[in-house]
Amino acid sequence: MAQARSASAGAPASAAVAALPRTTDMLVVGGGIIGLTLALEFRRRHPDCGVTLIEKEAACGLHASGRNSGVLHAGFYYTPDSLKARFTRDGNRALTEYCERRGLPLRRCGKLVVARSRADLAGLDDLLRRGRANGITLEAVTADEARRIEPRARTHERALFSPTTASVSPAAVIAALVADARSAGITVATGTAYRGRAGGGRGEATVRTSSGPIAAGYVINAAGLYADRIARQYGFADRYRIVPFKGAYLYGDRAAPGFRVHIYPVPDVATPFLGVHVTALADGGVKLGPTATPAFWREHYAGLGNFSLRECLEVARLEAGFFARNDFGFRDLAVRELSRGRRRLVQLAAELATGLDAARFRRWGPAGIRAQLVDVNARTLEMDFAFEGDDRSFHVLNAVSPAFTCALPMSAYLVDRVEQHLG
Repeated sequence: MAQARSASAGAPASAAVAALPRTTDMLVVGGGIIGLTLALEFRRRHPDCGVTLIEKEAACGLHASGRNSGVLHAGFYYTPDSLKARFTRDGNRALTEYCERRGLPLRRCGKLVVARSRADLAGLDDLLRRGRANGITLEAVTADEARRIEPRARTHERALFSPTTASVSPAAVIAALVADARSAGITVATGTAYRGRAGGGRGEATVRTSSGPIAAGYVINAAGLYADRIARQYGFADRYRIVPFKGAYLYGDRAAPGFRVHIYPVPDVATPFLGVHVTALADGGVKLGPTATPAFWREHYAGLGNFSLRECLEVARLEAGFFARNDFGFRDLAVRELSRGRRRLVQLAAELATGLDAARFRRWGPAGIRAQLVDVNARTLEMDFAFEGDDRSFHVLNAVSPAFTCALPMSAYLVDRVEQHLG
């Protein structure tokens, strides 16, 4: 499996690479925030068990976890019966407390959701209902009140204010979790790529890696972009495929206007994308975006970097079918996003806030890839978190945004499911 290619992002370099043990009670595949918090939660509950985490890159968090927006969401976008709603609410509190306890960068700025026209007002009402049903603190404010919160905000008649939405440094959070994992006695083996199972039977527990084989009592697959492919080796995810979407932000220069809060549009809640918005960074800066462009291979970050012909053919075949049928609005999304250059992105953000000049937003940040799960039988996007497993392995198949916010309570929930499988 071609999973040893490199990537670059804002995560810090890891400490000395741990040697891969020959055996382990629990093997976690993937060193993003979900893999790290899963390993920590399992170790906390089972201190006598050996826990090993393998990560193909030279450091943890170089993919989605280190390239995400850094926004701690509040949880009012999601239907009340969803895992996303529950974990976002609880995760916002838990990760805020973690950052405060560890002295990590944290900006408790809040978020305004604004109406661009009268047509958005019904959407604001729906978000307010969802927020209240989810137990989220959410305030309906007038246009004047919105401008007192953020003088640059533009809104039609009214807006919503989320006081618990915040900003963090994803790289700092990942570095702290890696340090926690090593302090807890977890072996964090970076530069170690998953290569496959040694044998095809369900009872086979040996995993092949780029650093040699390891016999694992149990395997947790938190491999992000490759989670579906690994899951199929264990008899799962038959109807699922991960389709990559590329997202990038424009960063303001030193002369760009500052913002007190995040400013978001009313989203289409039938899709998992929140639209172009203004993000107030933990360090005081500002960025606009993101894009949501269909990618053509799993690590299609820029140019032909990390190109894989196999993946390109696989993804292109899927996307061609989605485009032809316009499944889940894919064609509409693709056409819209492919027309969004730098100036268009600034124009869209300017519908939410005053004082935005394209001359002040010239630098693209590192692109991220959203590992979006699609049910290829039903031809629908998987809107909630998804996972499958048994008494030998467990597979986190859909852990897209807001998974960073959700990581701590989500991992506790998933370890509950693992323990149920183990009896």
